[in-house]
Amino acid sequence: MSILWFDCETYSECDLKTHGTPRYAEHPSTEITVAQWALDDGEPQVLDYTDPDRRMTAGEVVLQNALRDPAITVVAHNSMFDRTLLRECWGIDIPPERWYDTMIQAMSHGLPGGLDKIGGIVGLSADEAKDKRGRQLIQMFCKPQPRTKKRNTRETHPEQWAEFLEYSRQDIVAMRAISKKLPNWNYKPGAPELALWHLDQRVNDRGYMVDVDLARAAIEAVAEEQARLKQLTVETTGGAVSSPSKRDQLLAHILMDYGVSLPDLKADTLKRRLEDPELPEAVKLLLSIRLEATKTSTAKYKAAINATSSDSRLRNTLQFAGAQRTSRWAGRVFQPQNMPRPDMDLIAREMKVPAKKAEDVCQDYLDVGASALKQGVAPQMFDDVIGLTANLVRGCIVAPPGKKLVIADLANIEGRGLAYLAGEAWKIQAFRDYDTITGFDAKGKPIRLGHDLYILAYARAFNIDPSKVEKWMRQIGKVMELGLGYEGGVAAFLTFAAVYQMDLDELAEAVWSTASEDALAAAQGMLEWVKKKRRSTFGLSDRVYIACEVLKAAWRKAHPMTCALWENVSTSVLLAIANPGETFRVRQLAIRVDGAWLRIRLPSGRYLCYINPKVEAKQISYSGVNQYTRQWDRIKTYGGKLVENIVQAWARDVLAYNMAPIEAKGYEIVLTVHDELLTETPDNPEFTADTLGNLMSSPPSWAADCPLAAAGFETYRYRKD
Repeated sequence: MSILWFDCETYSECDLKTHGTPRYAEHPSTEITVAQWALDDGEPQVLDYTDPDRRMTAGEVVLQNALRDPAITVVAHNSMFDRTLLRECWGIDIPPERWYDTMIQAMSHGLPGGLDKIGGIVGLSADEAKDKRGRQLIQMFCKPQPRTKKRNTRETHPEQWAEFLEYSRQDIVAMRAISKKLPNWNYKPGAPELALWHLDQRVNDRGYMVDVDLARAAIEAVAEEQARLKQLTVETTGGAVSSPSKRDQLLAHILMDYGVSLPDLKADTLKRRLEDPELPEAVKLLLSIRLEATKTSTAKYKAAINATSSDSRLRNTLQFAGAQRTSRWAGRVFQPQNMPRPDMDLIAREMKVPAKKAEDVCQDYLDVGASALKQGVAPQMFDDVIGLTANLVRGCIVAPPGKKLVIADLANIEGRGLAYLAGEAWKIQAFRDYDTITGFDAKGKPIRLGHDLYILAYARAFNIDPSKVEKWMRQIGKVMELGLGYEGGVAAFLTFAAVYQMDLDELAEAVWSTASEDALAAAQGMLEWVKKKRRSTFGLSDRVYIACEVLKAAWRKAHPMTCALWENVSTSVLLAIANPGETFRVRQLAIRVDGAWLRIRLPSGRYLCYINPKVEAKQISYSGVNQYTRQWDRIKTYGGKLVENIVQAWARDVLAYNMAPIEAKGYEIVLTVHDELLTETPDNPEFTADTLGNLMSSPPSWAADCPLAAAGFETYRYRKD
């Protein structure tokens, strides 16, 4: 089978970064200006479509025939762009199954997606590398100039245009060389991952319907509310504070006029102080204004409006293998993977129901709120308009006429995956028991054979009957489960305690009143060791630190197989690095080093890949993108972190396994958010959330004995269930 290496350059008045590829491609000014290509190992050719004297050449005939030949595989870097432009500009609609993408080839093996970055990592020679001058040339010829708003052309800048054509040719050289140097373990013809990527491309092409009117109304409502809050701040402070966003002005005013000192204006700080009955009412008002004014921005609404196509669908917001190593999907443009959770306390206040009833009225709140925003009457119906817009971000995603959204989410998939991969037998059985429904109570709520895992986590840690676990104990169990599964200590526990707004002083009191003397003494000894080693105690009091340490130790004692998995993976990686070419097995995993790559084979057959692994003073590291600097750097790791990568990759593979069968049953996938699938179906009873959940939780052949569960709901406007 022949390979067509293809790339194209374009010009448009539409900003690609702001509007995204589909909206960019359909803009009237968008055109393909240069096409560069090669067949197999042939010499790269460049076609200049701006040349007024251009005639159909033999080379162009070959290119056009190759693009239309179903037997030829088309290879591109970031092929979504090229495929979309070919369809919109030239009318050549090449199905995803004919494409192979070198960007995805790199990302599927834990590398970044940029062609120039990949070239540096894999060590391309100077004559193969992507021309770094290209970025400047793209700015010169692919968009109007910022200052003059005019277009540079081959006539206005002939020397630079000649450079641009050579740069275009070099892209083919670099892409072809990179593809040959990269591994293809996770992305090869006939492999499940390539078929999954083809499905991903169809999902991205499909996109999802956006309520553009709601997005515009939300932006307008926030602007009006921000103006009102700004004026109220000025009036309340006598002009001393010009806006609730002016942090230093606000802190100084509250201190000088009311004698109230605040360490910061973080939301948690303000919420705690608002509960102080001694706080002056004027200060409460200012803090409430600050909380409301800084609750959200309109960035996601603006992104949705900018990138939504003329048919009101937003496309290409999922990046396949966007999360390095695990290959989970990442968000693009609208960033659907990063939407705020609904504020249930706010919903309860607005709907005037007890907090425990907030979930029951959430759908009504969202529907009424969306209607009120679009009619311009939200300020008359809701006390917190900005909070309403924050809660409605998901609600921009709607079902088109005649259809509904059927949504389901894999239940605690990481917790199940960790227990399964570690062989934590009691916990695997606990999941099975919880999934077993023995009946229904008078309110229709299922009666389960076993307790939920957050209750069991606390009960097992403190050796008490699960039926005696109270609500506050379950919350501690939840934070333990979420924070301690990957060898995390006090710091990891604190991260999740903050997410769930846990009062650490109350936590300490609860732990000290229930923990054994031996547990407290052991935790006290650990604290003394930490201080002796001059390690951070995170600004915690001794009492709070000891309480967190007690919880960490109790969780680990209850999970001996999980702790063993951390240790076994770490040891096997150390051995693999020291013995290249030899395979070391840990339960269902296989670990080895081949050349520059550390590979961990997952049960699905896919590999986690780490390039340039090293061990120095027993510390494992590899080359990767530093999550803080975003630069290519040495990344340190350890057993628990490697297990986290493994479990998250396993969970992603479970989700992916059933996506094709789900599509085949008529549930058209439009989005995946973490472990959740959003599908569009005909609006009839044949399609249900229960059916979708059953399809999603069908065990893969490589995890046939792992208990899986999924649940969901049907709606016309997306929400978090």
